[in-house]
Amino acid sequence: MESHDKNTTHRLPETHRRIILFPLPFQGHINPMFQLANILHIQGFKITIIHTQYNSPNHSSYPQFRFRAIEDRFSEVDHLRSTNRDPSYFIKYLNRSCEDPFKGCLIELLDEEPVACLIADAMFYFTQAVADELKLPRMVLRTSSLGCAIGYGAIPFSSKEGRFNLMKQGMVFVSTKV
Repeated sequence: MESHDKNTTHRLPETHRRIILFPLPFQGHINPMFQLANILHIQGFKITIIHTQYNSPNHSSYPQFRFRAIEDRFSEVDHLRSTNRDPSYFIKYLNRSCEDPFKGCLIELLDEEPVACLIADAMFYFTQAVADELKLPRMVLRTSSLGCAIGYGAIPFSSKEGRFNLMKQGMVFVSTKV
């Protein structure tokens, strides 16, 4: 456990177990992942952050962590951000372009020392297949807001058709029951 007094924070002894974290390279995803990494570090875990080259974190701000950058090829589509307002396009692109570099990096890290688990951003959906293949436990960190969670719960979803059930009535969309 951590103890606090006015001037110090004490960490538990290191567990000699490493946790690997992999945030989506956008601010609303990086910050919560680093907050979790700090909590785990205080609990004695060694932390390695795998990150994309796009929006790379400042390593000197986190000297307690180890960093590994992977190729993301985001520069090939970055110019589209001003005209393409569909965030799913960029998330799908990152999932396609990061899978092989991520897997290679993860294999190298697993060869170096034991890893307790991988904590990946929920938007990096390809990480489940990679973790399964490498027999590495995986957890996800979902960084969406309470408003998103309420919205997802309020809109009926048809798992058979793989879509939300929305119908346009006049100028608005309304949800319909399945």
